[in-house]
Amino acid sequence: MITSMAASHSVGKIAKDAIFGASGAANKASQKYGSEKITNATIGAIMDDKEILACIPTVEKVLKSLPMKDIIAYAPISGLPAYLDAVIDLTFADSKPEGYFAAVATAGGTGAIHHTIWNYSEIGDTVLTSDWYWGPYNMLCNEAKRKLDTYTLFDEKHNFNITSFETKVDAILAKQDSILIIINTPAHNPTGYSLSEADWMNVLDVCKKQAKNINKKITLLVDIAYIDYAGEKNETRQFMKQFSHLPVNMLSVFAFSMSKGYTMYGQRTGAMIGLSSSKEIVTEFASINQYTSRATWSNINRGAMTLLTTINQDPVLLKQFEAEREAYYQMIRARADVFMKESAQCGLKALPYKAGFFLSIPAADPVAVCDKLHDDLIFAVPLKMGVRIAVCAIPLAKMTGIAEKTLKAMEFVKNK
Repeated sequence: MITSMAASHSVGKIAKDAIFGASGAANKASQKYGSEKITNATIGAIMDDKEILACIPTVEKVLKSLPMKDIIAYAPISGLPAYLDAVIDLTFADSKPEGYFAAVATAGGTGAIHHTIWNYSEIGDTVLTSDWYWGPYNMLCNEAKRKLDTYTLFDEKHNFNITSFETKVDAILAKQDSILIIINTPAHNPTGYSLSEADWMNVLDVCKKQAKNINKKITLLVDIAYIDYAGEKNETRQFMKQFSHLPVNMLSVFAFSMSKGYTMYGQRTGAMIGLSSSKEIVTEFASINQYTSRATWSNINRGAMTLLTTINQDPVLLKQFEAEREAYYQMIRARADVFMKESAQCGLKALPYKAGFFLSIPAADPVAVCDKLHDDLIFAVPLKMGVRIAVCAIPLAKMTGIAEKTLKAMEFVKNK
C-alpha cells in the first residue's frame, strides 16, 4: 500500500517545535484559569505590561499612513534601493567597517540565514554554531542537505569558550575546503549573552589563521536579529569595526531583521548585508542571492521596506521611533534584572544574561522541569540543554518569584 507520495529526500519530515508546543499549553491554561493567573514565558515577541502584543507607536502610525500602492505593489527582487542603502547604514551605525558592501532584501532574518547556508556552504558540508542556539538553524541546514555542528559556547567561568570554538573550526576545515560559521550576537537567542570586543578579536584571529591557507574559504554569518534590544546602538556595534580589511577568502554576512527592531514579526522583512575586501566577491554576493530570492520567494514585502525608509529619512520620525523602541528595551531590561537578581539570591545558576528577549537556565531534564513549572502555572520552553524564559513577554508584576520556583522545580526533578 502506498503511504507516501513525497520525494525520497522529503519522506519523514515533520516540524516538532518545542516553542509552539509550550505556547499551546500556556494558552490552554489561560482559558482554564484566566490569563491573570498564568505566566506565559514562551512568547518570542514583546508583550506590554497588560500582556498585549506591543507595536512601536511610530511604526503603527507610519504603516497606516502609507499609500495603498506602496503596500500592494511588487518590489524589486533585490529590494527597494533606498531600503538596501538604509539597512546597511542601520546595521553598522557609527561602526561601519572598511570594505565593499552589498545588501539583498530577504524574508526576515530567517531568509538571510537560508540564503547564506545555500550559497556559502556545499551540499553535505558541516555548518558551525554554538551549542546553545535557535532551533531552526538545524532545520535550515537539514533542509539544504547540510549538517549542523556546535562548539561549547561557555567555558567553566561562563566566558566565551574560544578554545572550543577554535578546536571545532580547525577540525571542520581539516575535512572541508570551506566553513560557514553562524554567530548570534548581541543579545543571543536563547541565552541573552553578547560577545565582547575581545571575544570578537579572538574569533576573527582564529578565522584569519585558517584563511592564511588561500585554498580555504571562511564565511561568518552574524545574526543580529536582537541588536536593537542589546543597549546603546553605537556601543553594541563597536565590534563591527574589526571586520575591516579581512582576508579575501573571508566573507562577512550580517542578517538584518525588522521583526524585533520594528515589531513587525509577521511582515517577514529583513536583509542580508555582505562585506568583503574584494569588490568582485561583493558583486557576486548581490547576484547569487538575488537569484536565490527569485527561486525561493521572488520578492518580499514592499510596504514594510517603505515603512523603514520613511522613518529613516525623516529626522523627527526617527527620533520619536528610537525613543519609543528604547522604552521597550528598558522595559525588557527591568524584567530581566528582577530574574537575574533573584537567581543570584536563591542560587539558581542561570547563564550570563547581557540583554535581549530571552534568558536560559541549564537543566539535565528540561522537559520535566517545564512540566513541573506548570504546577505553578508558569510556562517556559524546554530546549535541548535547558529552560528558556522569554522575559520579553512577562509583565514586570509577574517576574517576582519565577527564579525561585524554577530552582524548586529543578530540585524536584533532580530528587525524583
